[in-house]
Amino acid sequence: MKTKIICPGSFDPVTLGHIDIITRASKMFDEVVVGVLKNAEKTPCFTTDERICFLKEAVNGLDNVEIVGFDGLLAEYAKDKGITAIVKGLRAVSDFEYEFQQALTNKKLNPNLETVFLTCNSEFTYLSSSMVKQVASLGGDISSFVPECVHDKILERLKNFK
Repeated sequence: MKTKIICPGSFDPVTLGHIDIITRASKMFDEVVVGVLKNAEKTPCFTTDERICFLKEAVNGLDNVEIVGFDGLLAEYAKDKGITAIVKGLRAVSDFEYEFQQALTNKKLNPNLETVFLTCNSEFTYLSSSMVKQVASLGGDISSFVPECVHDKILERLKNFK
């Protein structure tokens, strides 16, 4: 039986930390769906379509990875698409508390859905989309934070972002 998992997130913008988790998941599971979420609690810098395009460029060559956009409940989306697990990256202990709560909620909504936590590569423990936005908006160098193939597009949008 093939394993189909989802790596959900807002990816606003995509970082090298995100790509690390997606790449590692692609080596562990047969099919990886990267779900670009519309988060009602956040006002994104990039449209869902832009974020999907960035991710497609960044994971080009990972043949078992599909990039999709969706809104609504992750547990329901997973059930509808035959997804058996969620893969989430953890940077620090502080991430675990929130992600653990999400995992339990998703399990209650979809008892067949598991959550797998991957610890991030140590070089990305500090990295977040919020940090990328802050550094770029202040004119800092984000080249070691985001995939090279989308760096200029991200920088152009964020250089005057406040």
